[in-house]
Amino acid sequence: MECKYQTICGGCPLRYMEENVYRQNKLDEFSKIVSAIWQKEIAVGSPIFIADGLRRRAEFTFQYKKNNLQLGFNMAQSHDIADIDYCVSLSLQINKIIPKLKLFLAELCKIKNTFKVKNKIHTSIIDSGEMWVTQAANGLDILLETEQKINLEHRMLICEFVNSCSDIIRFSFGAKNKQPETIIEKNKPYINVYNHKVFIAAGTFLQASNEGQQALIDLVLKYIGNTCGNIADLFCGIGTFSYPLSDNIKNKITAVDSSAELLSGFQQTVNFLTIPNIKIVNKNLFKYPLDGDEIKNFEIIVFDPPRAGAAAQVKQIASVDRADKPQKIIAISCNPHTFVNDANVLLNGGYYLKEITLVDQFVFSKHFELVALFEKI
Repeated sequence: MECKYQTICGGCPLRYMEENVYRQNKLDEFSKIVSAIWQKEIAVGSPIFIADGLRRRAEFTFQYKKNNLQLGFNMAQSHDIADIDYCVSLSLQINKIIPKLKLFLAELCKIKNTFKVKNKIHTSIIDSGEMWVTQAANGLDILLETEQKINLEHRMLICEFVNSCSDIIRFSFGAKNKQPETIIEKNKPYINVYNHKVFIAAGTFLQASNEGQQALIDLVLKYIGNTCGNIADLFCGIGTFSYPLSDNIKNKITAVDSSAELLSGFQQTVNFLTIPNIKIVNKNLFKYPLDGDEIKNFEIIVFDPPRAGAAAQVKQIASVDRADKPQKIIAISCNPHTFVNDANVLLNGGYYLKEITLVDQFVFSKHFELVALFEKI
């Protein structure tokens, strides 16, 4: 699908390619990276390509200067903003709100904030920041991030805007890396995870599309097959894999992550849905990975780390005595390069890479994900 911004916007650097050429390019890159794995023959599953126009989450950058509002994405290899009216990668519901967001932000940025410093009165405006828009199952969830403060006039305009837009169900405000404040909430946003109604906090990390999320879940369940028992879901986030795994009552899932905020929402949903076989643990797996005594309690380990990979954790798994090793390791990765490092540690530690599958949900970008099954030799 062509885009009038593709020559300036840095979001889809491969959009100039024909779709079949693009897909082959991504498969070639996948094969090149996988060739660095220390195993002669590797079975490759059928690649999964997610369709264009399904992204359910966007981080827009905005700037207000000389009464002019720009909102969009960074230009290619630049910090300048490509001012957009729509994005072909995004869902129709998010695209529909973009023009309204721009009009709203232009008005919001005009409001002056008055404050006193050393007995002198100063004024400021909101002149830059990020606008996160997430398409939940029941409407749009918006988070405004900026270093400037907001006053009563800002809050009144936000409430007026949200009440005028039936698609928006929540609007939150916060500074970067700080707990957002909910300004107005008409309904609690939620997503569907394998038929589970999962409530999400403002700014929660989600898979790029619902379809991509489902593809990853299906592969994890395929690779688990008939194996059941104690399962560790490491770097679990909101519980994307824990929920479907918990449907088999024979499974007992220990879900581990370092984000107290994500785990708090995860625990609330587990309590609300009364799921008895998910235990949630707050732990920094980069600094304190599961050790041998913990690892030997699991038949299966599923891990989905950030781009940095899971070096500390796979080292611990590899060092466990063969008799105590989990039968299966299922790795999900958004960074194939760090995955290769993790895979080679597991191969040296008594595992065999049974199959690996490419999942492409970042359409016309250079990024892709993969899911891999390791079995104990």
